Amino acid sequence: MGMFRSCSLLTSLLWCLLTPWPSRAEDLHLSSVGMRARVSGATVLGDVSPEEFDEYDVAATFVLPWGRYSESGWGAGTRLMASAGALKGAGETALVVSLIPVLALGSQDGRFTLDLGIGGALLSEHRFGTQDFGGPLQFALTLGVGVPLYERLGVGYRFLHYSDASIYGSHTTGADFHMIEFTYRFPPEVRQ
Repeated sequence: MGMFRSCSLLTSLLWCLLTPWPSRAEDLHLSSVGMRARVSGATVLGDVSPEEFDEYDVAATFVLPWGRYSESGWGAGTRLMASAGALKGAGETALVVSLIPVLALGSQDGRFTLDLGIGGALLSEHRFGTQDFGGPLQFALTLGVGVPLYERLGVGYRFLHYSDASIYGSHTTGADFHMIEFTYRFPPEVRQ
């Protein structure tokens, strides 16, 4: 019953955030899509994970209406990153979906970005061998940087941290991921 409730809650949240409001329907634009894969699990935040993990996912980034850019095209804006993928560890594989609002600094066209955000993730499994994430709902913290690779293709680094922030108790452990990401940026004409 708990997993059904968690899935229902995340689905409702996604629906509310991604369904355009009548007054802002024209302000939500798909900016990019991409693939990400873990390249290292070196711990940066919190306790050392007792298990080794891999994560692979696909992500879509939407431009939100709040931001300020100079005439030269540089400034700050808001984005919403949605992802779905696989989290593998200790012989287990779980579906993980996340929704993370981020503040992005850089060029308005998304070619050069530095972003930081905190949001939520839902894991279909939260126990992996000796490691217990505590429950299916996790906080997701991210920091990323992206640069152009060729025309509309880009490459970037993303740090991703999952943690329950001790809401399920002090016996839980989160995980850190250092990931490489490849993205395709949509042309500005499509976003306007």
